[in-house]
Amino acid sequence: MELYTGDINQLIDELGALPGIGHKSAERMAFHIINLPHDRVKRLSDTIIRAKENVKYCKECCTLTDAEYCPVCANARRNHRMIMVVENTRDLAAYEKTGKYEGVYHVLHGALSPMNGIGPADIKLKELLQRLQGEVDEVIIATNSSLEGETTAMYISKLIKPAGIRVTRIASGVPVGGDLENIDEVTLLRAFEGRTEL
Repeated sequence: MELYTGDINQLIDELGALPGIGHKSAERMAFHIINLPHDRVKRLSDTIIRAKENVKYCKECCTLTDAEYCPVCANARRNHRMIMVVENTRDLAAYEKTGKYEGVYHVLHGALSPMNGIGPADIKLKELLQRLQGEVDEVIIATNSSLEGETTAMYISKLIKPAGIRVTRIASGVPVGGDLENIDEVTLLRAFEGRTEL
């Protein structure tokens, strides 16, 4: 027997389709939204639509931004000759929270996974190689410690090394199979400071 009518069920289904949201959380969120004043719901829906329409890739590092360049790339005080390669924008945010990294980033938006049909053309590798045509002293590979992350790290290292650019990998401290976004700042900082040559 259906507990709710069509519109309520559809709202629960849509919210439940979001990552990390189970059925109970989706129900709780749906009823919270339904009980909000109309202007708050409109503001929420307008914000979602505006973000979808305006957020794009940063012209330099490929992170998500609503400006031409993200705040990190636009900051002239950052070391633009040191590039940390991460899998996604959440990983970039995790490193920024340490407050210790002074270089810039490159966001791949994924990792190589031949078994899942994800090859070099499916992530932002071409854009990284274009950036390396400029003056770059070091590329720090900070992909996750998963099989896909390690495969991506080795692939990038083999592409970059012939150019004579220093290539390092974040050190252990980040558990194998762990996602960077879920790791505390102290562990991330320790992994960054203990990075090694590839």
